[in-house]
Amino acid sequence: MLLEELKDAYGTDYTFQSVNIGQNTQKEPWFTKLGPNGRIPVLVDHDRGGISLMEGAAILNYLVKHYDPEHKFSFSDDDETSDAEQWVAWQHGGLGPMQGQANHFVRYAKEFIPYGIFRYVGETERLYGVLDMHLEGRDYIAGKGKGKFSYADCASWGWVNSASFIAIDLEGQFSNVAAWWKRINDRPAVQRGLKVPSGNPSGREVFKQKIAEDPEFRQKEEEVMAKIADVKKQYNYVYKSP
Repeated sequence: MLLEELKDAYGTDYTFQSVNIGQNTQKEPWFTKLGPNGRIPVLVDHDRGGISLMEGAAILNYLVKHYDPEHKFSFSDDDETSDAEQWVAWQHGGLGPMQGQANHFVRYAKEFIPYGIFRYVGETERLYGVLDMHLEGRDYIAGKGKGKFSYADCASWGWVNSASFIAIDLEGQFSNVAAWWKRINDRPAVQRGLKVPSGNPSGREVFKQKIAEDPEFRQKEEEVMAKIADVKKQYNYVYKSP
């Protein structure tokens, strides 16, 4: 996403390597040599001595430090930079890990563990509430006034783009986040980024289209939504944020 924005702004091109996490490609020696934690993403900068970086937060900071000299996606003001950095940290330490665990317990766990669903879906919704309150009267996450599009938005947007995966209804639950999501989704560079690496778009719009057009898929997703609703009822879940 940020790489496509930098390409538009400065002509900075990049190449990519598809990694099949379903086959644990990220655990192979060639990959762990670059990213010791065996997780995606990893950045290798061949223009700066072949330095390799893991972790999205570090990669975003690196890209704007070295490839955004005009601060089109970052900030020259120290206070605004700190503002952006705190929201990148919020995503890296909160939204990403919590939503990732919610995805696991809802979709991939080998056994049905209600408390795991309750704990992580609930915490993810709480974090969406934090973001929704922050975006009241704002266009973007970081920066003075209404903010400006920056790497802070890039950090969280990809997760929000997959909110439907755990039955979060942005328009119904978090209207400020929904408006922010659409504002960024409409950017041409973002649309191109959604097609990397498969060549096909991904995210909320594709999910909604498949729900509308594929009855079998719709039925399965309704079962997922019912499962989450039943777990919330079992634990007397009440949404609260922050």
